[in-house]
Amino acid sequence: MPLSATEKQKILDAACTWFEETVATAHLKNTRKLVSPKEFKINPFLVVYLANFMAGNATPESIARALILPRALGTSINTTFGTQMQSFISAIQDAVGSTASGMDIEFTDQLDGRRKYCQVKAGPNTINKDDVETIANHFKAVRNLSRTNNLRIPNDDMIVGVLYGEPEALSAHYKRITSQYDYEVVIGQDFWHRLTGDEHFYHALISAIGGVANKVDCSKELEGVIQELAKHPTIQALAKSN
Repeated sequence: MPLSATEKQKILDAACTWFEETVATAHLKNTRKLVSPKEFKINPFLVVYLANFMAGNATPESIARALILPRALGTSINTTFGTQMQSFISAIQDAVGSTASGMDIEFTDQLDGRRKYCQVKAGPNTINKDDVETIANHFKAVRNLSRTNNLRIPNDDMIVGVLYGEPEALSAHYKRITSQYDYEVVIGQDFWHRLTGDEHFYHALISAIGGVANKVDCSKELEGVIQELAKHPTIQALAKSN
């Protein structure tokens, strides 16, 4: 049966808590580290160009911005989101019940009524070539164990669930899970629909986390980090060399 309203709200609440206490907190902590040039692999041939491209000048402040903004607003937060995924998966587990060894979650698919054994991944480009074999080996181990217990689990009931994105955005590595190993990959709205029975849950989840994000204003912290990095002798020297 579909998850109850209480169970679905439990996932929404856990997602908000996870984002605020884990993702946002770690993101701010990592941003504060960027006051040191040692946190960057500075390309002296490009950094002055990027500062000029962005601000029309290569002052220490512009160079600091050109270094910090891509990290703070791009790679840092995406890395944090990915590395903290396990804590979010645990929150989902609390709502949908216990799991088979080697699987992230185990749930009744609300579209076909069958029990699904699921590996959860963050987004459509978050696995590499080696991950494909690792995922396939996890599924193989579960199937072998099921045979020992006289339980047959068909390929159709072993899936990879991707938390966000659209099917057309799936990387070639995800597509190989289906083409080479015959395991289904479900992503974004389809995954959350199957899990909860609510076609609109995916958008409710995005909205709930967005509500948390609207309360986060670290602009003063970010500006302070930029100004601190701009004062560093390394950055000052790069500006003078221009």
